[in-house]
Amino acid sequence: MTHVATPGADVRVAFVGAGPGEADLITVRGAARLQEADVVLFDSLADPALRQLAPNARWIDVGKRGFSGVPHAPRGGGKENTGQDTINALLVKHAQSGAQVVRLKGGDPSVFGRLEEELAALATAGIECEVVPGVTAALAAAAATQRPLTRRGAGRSVALTTAMTQSGDLVAGRHADTESFYMAGKQLAALSRRLVAAGWPAETPALVVSRAGWPDQIASEHGVGTLGDATVLHSGRPTVVTIGVGATAIGTSAEPIDASRMTTASATGAAPAAASSDPRAEARSSTP
Repeated sequence: MTHVATPGADVRVAFVGAGPGEADLITVRGAARLQEADVVLFDSLADPALRQLAPNARWIDVGKRGFSGVPHAPRGGGKENTGQDTINALLVKHAQSGAQVVRLKGGDPSVFGRLEEELAALATAGIECEVVPGVTAALAAAAATQRPLTRRGAGRSVALTTAMTQSGDLVAGRHADTESFYMAGKQLAALSRRLVAAGWPAETPALVVSRAGWPDQIASEHGVGTLGDATVLHSGRPTVVTIGVGATAIGTSAEPIDASRMTTASATGAAPAAASSDPRAEARSSTP
């Protein structure tokens, strides 16, 4: 039977979802747990501005870096990914020392955040913990483009899917009216082929959003059969691909999408521009 800590329990570790982008997308409870922390083990995708909530805590970088342009990505190479066993050991070590520990994860801890392994390590050590949910990237992408993942009368189901398996294989199927694929940015052309093979018509609406929740987020529209066209625009950036009903613009039916209806940067084939002095204005201009 799973043991869940009660509010009065001696909780030593809080898993906190940092949200999908800028610091103010964290929940109120998540911010409160950070303010109470002595030690913060943080991921690469968490906004560095969150340090302001726990300036006296010890911040330990345990990020995994598969992308360029993220806040904690190494400049000029240099830092290797932190192994999962190391993260587990650090959680146990600092909790057993009496510290109040926050494990800060990008997005929501329960969605492709390797939460299971870390919960198991703490349970084995007899350490109480709690999980504070956060906004996951698929929801941020839907909000940024104003395309609800569910639609009354048309979109009754949503699937959150990782495109890459633990063994490194690319897998795609057809499981819901709307399907959001995580970690697919480097495999868009291959994902397109897998989706068509799984039964998605090539003209099915597809929406690609990279760096959702950040000022430099970029969105582009495609059909499932032309997803490969987004490779240059989104390459090296954390990317969510939404397929089906939830990728359709409001006020339109699920008609085929012309790949030319993309962001300016995509249409020209240019790489994303650097952030302007008004990054939020840039973010608005980059969404459909």
